[in-house]
Formats: sequence, C-alpha cells, structure tokens
Amino acid sequence: MATKKVDQEAGTQHIPPAYTHIIVGGGSAGAVLANRLSEDPSLSILLLEAGETFEEDKYPEVLANSQILGANGDSRYDWGYRSVPDDTGYSIQIARAKVLGGCSAVNGAVAVRGIPNDFKRWTELGLSGWSFEQVLPYYKKLERSDLDDDRWHGRDGYLPVNQLTRDDLSPMQTAFMDAAKAMGFDEIADFNGERQYGVGAYPANIVAGIRMNTGMTYLKASVRQRTNLTIFGHVLADRVLFEGKTAIGVLTADGRAFLATQIILSAGTYGSAGILQRSGIGPSDVLEPLGIPVIADLPVGKNILDHPFYFNTYSVDPEKIGRLSPVTGVNVWTRSSYAGPEELDIHITAGHLFDPAQSPTGAGYVIGVALTNPSSRGTVRISSKNAVIPPVIDLNFLATEEDEQRLLQGVKLSRQLARTAPLNGLTIDELAPGPTRTADELLLTAIRQTLNSYNHVIASAPMGVEGSDAAVVDSTGAVYGIQGLRVVDASILPDFVSTGPNVTVIMAAEKLADIIKADKQIENPDKLNITA
Repeated sequence: MATKKVDQEAGTQHIPPAYTHIIVGGGSAGAVLANRLSEDPSLSILLLEAGETFEEDKYPEVLANSQILGANGDSRYDWGYRSVPDDTGYSIQIARAKVLGGCSAVNGAVAVRGIPNDFKRWTELGLSGWSFEQVLPYYKKLERSDLDDDRWHGRDGYLPVNQLTRDDLSPMQTAFMDAAKAMGFDEIADFNGERQYGVGAYPANIVAGIRMNTGMTYLKASVRQRTNLTIFGHVLADRVLFEGKTAIGVLTADGRAFLATQIILSAGTYGSAGILQRSGIGPSDVLEPLGIPVIADLPVGKNILDHPFYFNTYSVDPEKIGRLSPVTGVNVWTRSSYAGPEELDIHITAGHLFDPAQSPTGAGYVIGVALTNPSSRGTVRISSKNAVIPPVIDLNFLATEEDEQRLLQGVKLSRQLARTAPLNGLTIDELAPGPTRTADELLLTAIRQTLNSYNHVIASAPMGVEGSDAAVVDSTGAVYGIQGLRVVDASILPDFVSTGPNVTVIMAAEKLADIIKADKQIENPDKLNITA
C-alpha cells in the first residue's frame, strides 16, 4: 500500500501508485461507487471516510433508528456546520453527516425521485445523458422495491424501498391526509410512479424501523470482503495531489499520501467543494488571498442550492395525538401560483419532529413547508488552508421576491390544512407563526426569523457545458481542465430536484459508476511525482 508521510516543504517524491481509484467520502454516492467499481476485479479501490465505518449491523441507535433525524446533532456523527448569520444575527443549523453512509445515515429515509421536469431543465442546460428517460433505469437499478409495477420499480437493487401505506401513518398524519383530500388533493399511492401532484404516504428506505443507509446496504459484509476494496475510516482528506494538471493522489490532514491513477471526490456538497478549493481548483478570488496556487479557476462553491424549510407548529390535546411515529411519512406535493404546469415547487409534510416543551399542553405536531424550486443561490468557500476549519456557508435563502412569495403561499396552505377537518379536530392552537400573524408582511417576518434548511444542498461543483457560468464538471463528473479527477456526489447536480436529492444522488452514482468502469483509458505509469 502506497501511503507515506509527505514533507510539505520537500518538493517531490517518487512513489508507485497502489490503487486504480481513490474515492474520498463514503456517503450516499461514495459507498455506491466503492461497491460498483470493486465489482471489476481488475480495479483496486480505496475508500477514505472521515467518520466511523460501522459494520452493517453495528450502527448505533442514534443513526439506525429512523425516528431520530440528524443524529440528534451528535458531534461524533455531525460536522456541526452553521450558516453565516443574517443581518439580525440569525444563523441556520446545517446537518451534515460524518459516518459511512453519509447523509443517508441521518436523513428522513424518504426515497422519492426527481420528477421529469427536473431533468428537462438539466438537459436544457446542455447536459447529455440526463433526461428522465435516461436516468429512470438507474433509479430502478438502485432499489429493491416492494411494489409490483415493473414500469417504475426495480426488484434487485441494494437499497430496500418500501412504500408506506395509510395504515403505517400516525393518527395525526392520516388526519392530515384526509384534510388534504377534503381540500381537493388526489391521493397518490406511489410518488415514484406516474403521478406526483397530490397527497400521499412516502416510500422509504426503512426496514423494521431501521434506516437502511448506503453503508449498510451497498457496503454489506460480502462487499467489504472483496480483496480489491480497502476502506479506511477516520481519514480526513486535505487536498488532491497533482503532477502538473493530472491528479495522482490524495493528501490527508495528518500528512499521509495515498496514490491512485483516478481520484473521485464524493465528500458531499460542502466537503468536496472544500477539497477542491484547498487543491487549487476554485475561484481565484477565494484561493489567492489564502496563498493557494490556482490550478483551475472554476466556480466551485459559487452556485449552491438548498430548499428553505419552515416549521408551522401546533399544540394538541395529548389525549388525542396518539402514536408519534413515523416521524415523517406523508406529504402534499403541490405547486404555487408561480409554478409552471409541469413544476411542483411546494412540499408540505406532517410530522412529529416536535419538542413537547414548546407546547403549553406538552404535545403538538409540525407541518413542515419547503420551497423545492428556489431561484436564490448561495455560496460555500474555505477560509483557511486547514482542512479542520469549517467552510463559510451562505445559504442566501429567499433572496428573490419570487422565492418569498412561493414559500409564503406554501405556509398559507399549511395553515389552511390545519384548519380543515379532520385535522382541526386534533388542534388546540397554532404556536408558530401564531394566530395573530395574518398579514403577509408579519407572516414573512415570522418565516425569516425561524427559517431552516431542508438539508438538501447541492450544486457546489455542478455539471454543465464547459465555459458556462456555473459549470465545474462535465456530464460524467470529470473536472474541467484536470486529468484523472472526478466529482460524484450531490455537488454535481446542476439544478434543483423538486424533492430530497438523496435517492437522486444514489442514482447518479450508479449511472456514473457504469461510465467510469467503461473508461479503459486508465494510465498506469511506473512512477508518479507527488507535488506536495
């Protein structure tokens, strides 16, 4: 194994490569790539994960229990990021996982795909190979579905996807569904089928209450036993090593060098952006003040997208609320007046992610409202060469009036749902924003004061046409102007997905794994120069 402590001032050293591919990050994409690439015995794969690498049946309760989201902020498994404060000093907590399985180990385990209109917009950006018809086979490939419709579902994938039904929902969630139907929304039996506009229970990658993350499913014991796959945990990647403009390895924060002929960054939207920028790939106005030589002046971190999310909360009679699981399970997927006929820009979910101390009755529920098609874009940048220093994240939510108005319409609809039978029969009072907040300006102020992230951030290194304003990688994840370096994770999604992106990230990794395996242009030089 070619790993060596590198003297940062020592110039170059000659070390032979030990691997064909190094994957940095074992999350929703990295775990998929490690599995699929190691299927080819001619390849030698190293997976570097910054967090713990639990065996498939050894994940702790805080990660495995599908009722617990974001690992409850446990610093062992969460990076602890926050957004930059706004003018009032308000900062948003940003949940990002640090464990094998990545955010699939801490999220709501909702397994909903992007809709055809999402991929239509991608192709309008000039991307080839990413139409809905072209990605559907990979959505099907990843899943082991309990539904029988072969037009839309797969049977043999690594990720179990089980469709929740009305019987699986809590009493509050069934009341929410019935209220939505009373308001004219159709019930959707399968959001991953032909129709999405309406109300329905989620499909979820949950089995017997266990959140089935990609570390469990794609890297189960039989996969980890492959002799051409090596997995190291607790390894924080600092930057990519180069010979000229060819990537040849990875330098870790503790000074070790791992060499390969192909480097793949799968460290997530924030993690991959940081590695790229520390490596000299990014905007010159970010890198030069830090003394980082610019290898490729690309807009890394300039155009991130996330879904703004607002909690509309209610107190209830504790004798009426009933069972508090699943924590999330039902959704109204709809459109604002600003949306086109093929667009779905509002998520309204009913759930139990509620602190009882917030309610005078000691019980309550939450209706979460998300804008899923925002136009406001944020930024992420490093502030130091030190890989341990957190990135500077500006989500820039609701920067456009249209985003404000779309989300405002969603919140108004959520309040209407709460006032509609049978859901209104459970409710005692509105806690947030509160019943006196009726005028639009008052309501928008309340929204801004407690706005959250849906934790669906993408696009720090987006796919696109070379030379376009946002593009960092091509349609295969290859970094423009660099040889031997790809990014494969949520970073490369070029525009919003109208739902949580996790299953789309897994799909993209499945698709690009096929492309990477088909690429036989892998060089095997006798020796490489490490430029430290």
